[in-house]
Amino acid sequence: MQVTAFSTSIRPEWRWRICDYAGAMVEESYNNFPTIAAAVAQGSARLDELDRERVKEVGRSMAARSYWTNTRLRGR
Repeated sequence: MQVTAFSTSIRPEWRWRICDYAGAMVEESYNNFPTIAAAVAQGSARLDELDRERVKEVGRSMAARSYWTNTRLRGR
């Protein structure tokens, strides 16, 4: 995923947007930032949070799956 900063002529302040590599928007900021750098920095911090949450979810699913596999094989 990647973070981009954008502004529009109607709303000249900068905001960040996180998109996946297919171009689908994952999340967008509601806050405005005075500079591109500030928007990208905040968006990157949010992307790191999303990555940490995803790692936790994968860890939980892997742990549950390996337990099931080991239990099933134990009876053979």
